[in-house]
Amino acid sequence: MKANATVTRRRTKRPGGWKRLGWVLFFLLPSAIPLFVFTLVPMVSSLWVSLHKWNLISPMEWVGLGNYTNLLTDENTRRVFLHTLIYVAGYLPIVYAGGLGLALALNQKLKGRSFLRATYFLPVVTSWVVVALVWKWLLNPTNGLVNQVLGAVGLPQPGWWTDPHWALPAVILSSAWKDLGFVMVILLAGLQAIPSDLYEAAKVDGSSAWQRFWRVTLPLLSPSTFFVVVISLINGFQVFDQVYVMTGGGPQGSSQVVVGQIYDLTFRYGRAGEASALSWILFAVILLITVFQIRGQRRWVHYA
Repeated sequence: MKANATVTRRRTKRPGGWKRLGWVLFFLLPSAIPLFVFTLVPMVSSLWVSLHKWNLISPMEWVGLGNYTNLLTDENTRRVFLHTLIYVAGYLPIVYAGGLGLALALNQKLKGRSFLRATYFLPVVTSWVVVALVWKWLLNPTNGLVNQVLGAVGLPQPGWWTDPHWALPAVILSSAWKDLGFVMVILLAGLQAIPSDLYEAAKVDGSSAWQRFWRVTLPLLSPSTFFVVVISLINGFQVFDQVYVMTGGGPQGSSQVVVGQIYDLTFRYGRAGEASALSWILFAVILLITVFQIRGQRRWVHYA
């Protein structure tokens, strides 16, 4: 009898479970429908387009993996990936070191600390087009503020976005400046989560400020560092807005990146099939790097 009663109670609970599931799905619909329509459908469509030759006007022509083969053997593909890697290699250390320095400074008891935090975070919520235009003016080789300051102290005045050797560093500088506030907020949250007792114990043991930073702060900040590195790498490989506004991929293609090449292949050269294939190659590269980072975090990320 008890067993029958238990089974009966379980059966009576099932409709409630399905009802709750229905309500969950109902409340997810406002987010799920746009995700499906504007993300999943375009992704599947781009995969289908990548298997065709298409100029956005004429009917598509099936080429199979021909677009991928052409791209992987094309010198331009290797060049834009190299530029993207150089961008990431220059951008990531600057934005992390700068963000960490700001986080350490604003973690102290300073007057106007809240105002300073908001000020440094302001560029993060500013449009990339606005930031790129401002930096294009600041780095103007003729009358830009940066070159005027450099000339006033007797330093060389680079051509910045008009010089093939300085175009990519100019983009890196503007990108790091804009994203400093984001990295600062993440690392500042990580710093505030570190127990103060650990610092007091380290002081009692005679540790210097550098030793406390190296042996306490950095290891316990590693989860925040891991998050910042993963997000920054993903965003770095997808850099486009600032390149498009500041240099347009020039001069002489010296600052062209992968996403810029995808844009040009689609809208400038009418090679949408190759552009879709290149986007999937970029997706595969980002996925592999992210998986490698996640698997490698066990060696250096320390969770409390």
